[in-house]
Amino acid sequence: MSELIFYTNPMSRGRIVRWMLEETGAPYKTEYLGYGSAMKSDAYKRINPMGKVPAIRHGDTVVTESAAICAYLADAFPEAGLAPPTTDRGNYYRWFFFAAGPLEMSSTTRALGFDITPDKERMAGCGAHRDVLDALEHGLKANRFIAGDQFTAADVYVGSQIIWGIQFGSLERRGRFMEYLKDLHERPAYQRATKIDTDAANAHRTAM
Repeated sequence: MSELIFYTNPMSRGRIVRWMLEETGAPYKTEYLGYGSAMKSDAYKRINPMGKVPAIRHGDTVVTESAAICAYLADAFPEAGLAPPTTDRGNYYRWFFFAAGPLEMSSTTRALGFDITPDKERMAGCGAHRDVLDALEHGLKANRFIAGDQFTAADVYVGSQIIWGIQFGSLERRGRFMEYLKDLHERPAYQRATKIDTDAANAHRTAM
Protein backbone atom coordinates (compact mmCIF):
# COMPACT_ATOMS: atom_id res chain seq x y z
CA MET A 1 0.00 0.00 0.00
CA SER A 2 1.31 3.46 -0.94
CA GLU A 3 2.20 5.75 1.96
CA LEU A 4 -0.26 8.59 2.45
CA ILE A 5 1.17 11.82 3.89
CA PHE A 6 -1.05 14.73 4.93
CA TYR A 7 0.47 18.22 5.10
CA THR A 8 -1.55 20.58 7.23
CA ASN A 9 -1.90 23.13 9.97
CA PRO A 10 -4.65 22.54 12.57
CA MET A 11 -5.85 26.13 12.11
CA SER A 12 -6.43 25.92 8.37
CA ARG A 13 -8.60 24.41 5.65
CA GLY A 14 -6.63 21.27 6.39
CA ARG A 15 -9.48 20.46 8.76
CA ILE A 16 -11.58 19.63 5.71
CA VAL A 17 -9.06 17.05 4.52
CA ARG A 18 -8.58 15.65 8.02
CA TRP A 19 -12.31 14.93 8.14
CA MET A 20 -12.15 13.31 4.71
CA LEU A 21 -9.19 11.16 5.71
CA GLU A 22 -11.04 9.99 8.81
CA GLU A 23 -14.05 9.11 6.64
CA THR A 24 -11.90 6.89 4.39
CA GLY A 25 -10.49 4.93 7.31
CA ALA A 26 -7.15 4.74 5.49
CA PRO A 27 -3.90 4.99 7.48
CA TYR A 28 -2.02 8.24 6.99
CA LYS A 29 0.86 10.24 8.40
CA THR A 30 0.44 13.90 9.38
CA GLU A 31 3.10 16.54 8.86
CA TYR A 32 2.25 19.85 10.54
CA LEU A 33 3.63 23.03 9.02
CA GLY A 34 3.69 26.42 10.67
CA TYR A 35 2.66 29.54 8.80
CA GLY A 36 5.65 31.44 7.48
CA SER A 37 9.04 29.85 6.89
CA ALA A 38 7.96 26.19 7.04
CA MET A 39 5.02 26.61 4.68
CA LYS A 40 7.01 28.85 2.33
CA SER A 41 10.16 26.72 2.35
CA ASP A 42 11.64 25.42 -0.90
CA ALA A 43 11.10 21.86 0.31
CA TYR A 44 7.37 22.34 0.85
CA LYS A 45 6.95 24.42 -2.30
CA ARG A 46 8.00 21.33 -4.21
CA ILE A 47 4.79 19.83 -2.82
CA ASN A 48 2.63 22.92 -3.28
CA PRO A 49 4.15 25.87 -5.15
CA MET A 50 1.54 28.12 -3.50
CA GLY A 51 3.14 27.47 -0.12
CA LYS A 52 -0.24 26.69 1.41
CA VAL A 53 -1.89 23.75 3.15
CA PRO A 54 -3.51 21.30 2.86
CA ALA A 55 -1.79 18.92 0.50
CA ILE A 56 -1.35 15.17 0.32
CA ARG A 57 1.24 12.85 -1.13
CA HIS A 58 -0.07 9.38 -1.91
CA GLY A 59 2.82 7.32 -3.21
CA ASP A 60 4.08 9.35 -6.17
CA THR A 61 0.86 11.36 -6.49
CA VAL A 62 0.63 14.87 -5.03
CA VAL A 63 -2.75 16.59 -4.73
CA THR A 64 -3.44 20.12 -3.49
CA GLU A 65 -6.70 22.10 -3.09
CA SER A 66 -9.18 20.80 -0.53
CA ALA A 67 -11.97 19.93 -2.95
CA ALA A 68 -9.59 18.10 -5.27
CA ILE A 69 -8.09 16.18 -2.35
CA CYS A 70 -11.54 15.09 -1.14
CA ALA A 71 -12.54 13.92 -4.62
CA TYR A 72 -9.21 12.12 -5.08
CA LEU A 73 -9.47 10.29 -1.75
CA ALA A 74 -13.01 9.14 -2.51
CA ASP A 75 -11.71 7.49 -5.70
CA ALA A 76 -8.47 6.22 -4.14
CA PHE A 77 -10.38 4.40 -1.38
CA PRO A 78 -13.61 3.20 -3.04
CA GLU A 79 -14.28 0.72 -0.24
CA ALA A 80 -15.29 3.68 1.95
CA GLY A 81 -18.28 4.36 -0.33
CA LEU A 82 -17.72 8.12 -0.45
CA ALA A 83 -18.49 8.64 -4.14
CA PRO A 84 -21.60 7.65 -6.13
CA PRO A 85 -21.27 5.30 -9.12
CA THR A 86 -19.72 7.07 -12.09
CA THR A 87 -23.10 6.94 -13.85
CA ASP A 88 -24.72 8.92 -11.03
CA ARG A 89 -22.30 11.75 -10.33
CA GLY A 90 -24.14 14.76 -11.73
CA ASN A 91 -25.09 16.32 -8.39
CA TYR A 92 -21.86 15.10 -6.82
CA TYR A 93 -19.69 17.07 -9.25
CA ARG A 94 -22.13 19.96 -9.43
CA TRP A 95 -22.04 20.71 -5.72
CA PHE A 96 -18.30 20.06 -5.34
CA PHE A 97 -17.58 22.73 -7.93
CA PHE A 98 -20.35 25.01 -6.67
CA ALA A 99 -18.84 25.02 -3.19
CA ALA A 100 -15.29 25.51 -4.50
CA GLY A 101 -16.43 28.31 -6.80
CA PRO A 102 -19.51 30.47 -6.12
CA LEU A 103 -19.92 29.53 -2.44
CA GLU A 104 -16.26 30.00 -1.54
CA MET A 105 -15.95 33.27 -3.45
CA SER A 106 -19.22 34.70 -2.22
CA SER A 107 -18.52 33.78 1.41
CA THR A 108 -14.98 35.16 1.26
CA THR A 109 -15.99 38.51 -0.21
CA ARG A 110 -18.69 38.83 2.43
CA ALA A 111 -16.28 37.92 5.23
CA LEU A 112 -13.91 40.61 3.95
CA GLY A 113 -16.67 43.15 4.39
CA PHE A 114 -17.98 43.91 0.94
CA ASP A 115 -20.83 42.75 -1.27
CA ILE A 116 -20.88 42.53 -5.03
CA THR A 117 -23.08 45.36 -6.24
CA PRO A 118 -25.95 44.59 -8.63
CA ASP A 119 -24.18 46.28 -11.55
CA LYS A 120 -21.15 43.98 -11.06
CA GLU A 121 -22.99 40.68 -10.53
CA ARG A 122 -22.59 39.62 -14.15
CA MET A 123 -18.83 40.16 -13.92
CA ALA A 124 -18.42 37.98 -10.81
CA GLY A 125 -18.57 34.25 -11.28
CA CYS A 126 -20.43 33.78 -8.01
CA GLY A 127 -23.15 36.32 -8.75
CA ALA A 128 -25.16 37.70 -5.85
CA HIS A 129 -24.65 36.26 -2.36
CA ARG A 130 -28.40 35.83 -1.87
CA ASP A 131 -28.60 33.75 -5.07
CA VAL A 132 -25.74 31.54 -3.91
CA LEU A 133 -27.49 30.83 -0.62
CA ASP A 134 -30.84 30.24 -2.32
CA ALA A 135 -29.25 27.75 -4.73
CA LEU A 136 -27.51 25.91 -1.90
CA GLU A 137 -30.69 25.77 0.15
CA HIS A 138 -32.62 24.48 -2.87
CA GLY A 139 -30.03 21.72 -3.38
CA LEU A 140 -30.20 20.63 0.24
CA LYS A 141 -33.98 20.58 0.28
CA ALA A 142 -34.02 18.02 -2.54
CA ASN A 143 -32.26 15.27 -0.54
CA ARG A 144 -30.93 14.37 2.87
CA PHE A 145 -27.35 14.99 1.69
CA ILE A 146 -26.05 17.33 -0.98
CA ALA A 147 -25.71 14.75 -3.77
CA GLY A 148 -28.58 12.46 -2.77
CA ASP A 149 -29.67 10.26 0.10
CA GLN A 150 -26.13 8.93 0.64
CA PHE A 151 -23.32 10.81 2.40
CA THR A 152 -20.41 11.45 0.02
CA ALA A 153 -17.13 13.31 -0.18
CA ALA A 154 -19.09 16.28 -1.51
CA ASP A 155 -20.74 16.58 1.91
CA VAL A 156 -17.32 16.86 3.56
CA TYR A 157 -16.45 19.83 1.38
CA VAL A 158 -19.86 21.50 1.14
CA GLY A 159 -20.56 20.81 4.80
CA SER A 160 -17.26 22.33 5.89
CA GLN A 161 -18.04 25.50 3.96
CA ILE A 162 -21.41 25.76 5.70
CA ILE A 163 -19.99 24.96 9.13
CA TRP A 164 -17.43 27.75 8.84
CA GLY A 165 -19.86 30.14 7.20
CA ILE A 166 -22.29 29.73 10.10
CA GLN A 167 -19.48 29.96 12.65
CA PHE A 168 -18.01 33.17 11.24
CA GLY A 169 -21.27 34.77 10.20
CA SER A 170 -20.83 34.80 6.41
CA LEU A 171 -23.80 32.43 5.95
CA GLU A 172 -27.31 32.80 7.28
CA ARG A 173 -28.52 30.28 9.85
CA ARG A 174 -31.27 28.99 7.59
CA GLY A 175 -33.35 26.09 8.90
CA ARG A 176 -32.27 23.59 6.27
CA PHE A 177 -28.62 24.48 6.75
CA MET A 178 -28.88 23.80 10.48
CA GLU A 179 -30.69 20.48 9.94
CA TYR A 180 -27.98 19.41 7.51
CA LEU A 181 -25.21 20.33 9.92
CA LYS A 182 -26.84 18.29 12.67
CA ASP A 183 -26.45 15.17 10.51
CA LEU A 184 -22.82 16.03 9.78
CA HIS A 185 -21.89 16.80 13.38
CA GLU A 186 -23.12 13.35 14.43
CA ARG A 187 -20.72 11.52 12.12
CA PRO A 188 -17.97 9.72 14.11
CA ALA A 189 -15.33 10.66 11.53
CA TYR A 190 -16.20 14.35 11.87
CA GLN A 191 -15.98 14.11 15.65
CA ARG A 192 -12.62 12.30 15.51
CA ALA A 193 -11.18 14.77 13.03
CA THR A 194 -12.38 17.76 15.03
CA LYS A 195 -10.82 16.41 18.22
CA ILE A 196 -7.49 15.67 16.53
CA ASP A 197 -7.18 19.17 15.10
CA THR A 198 -8.55 20.95 18.15
CA ASP A 199 -6.04 19.12 20.36
CA ALA A 200 -3.22 19.92 17.92
CA ALA A 201 -4.24 23.60 17.79
CA ASN A 202 -4.37 23.80 21.59
CA ALA A 203 -0.95 22.17 21.86
CA HIS A 204 0.43 24.68 19.37
CA ARG A 205 -0.96 27.63 21.37
CA THR A 206 0.49 26.21 24.59
CA ALA A 207 3.91 25.85 23.00
CA MET A 208 3.94 29.47 21.79
